[in-house]
Amino acid sequence: ELNILKDGAYIINCARGKVVDEEALLEALNSRKIAGAGIDVFEVEPNTNEDLVNHPRVSCTPHIGASTIEAQDRIGEEVISIIKEFFTL
Repeated sequence: ELNILKDGAYIINCARGKVVDEEALLEALNSRKIAGAGIDVFEVEPNTNEDLVNHPRVSCTPHIGASTIEAQDRIGEEVISIIKEFFTL
């Protein structure tokens, strides 16, 4: 499916690890079909694909895509809502 992208495209995955086939991505990077990738999630975590992680045109982060102030605020609000609902039963 990476073949449908324009040559020189960049891939950013901060959704789910299985959204991107890591072996296909590595092949596309090595053939220069894909210019680079930013990866926050992996098919298997902790990641074991050292060829991908150490690739010179790949930047990896340790599954922190949802760690924004806004996301943490929403999580806190959801926890409060769940606790309130539990104790009102």
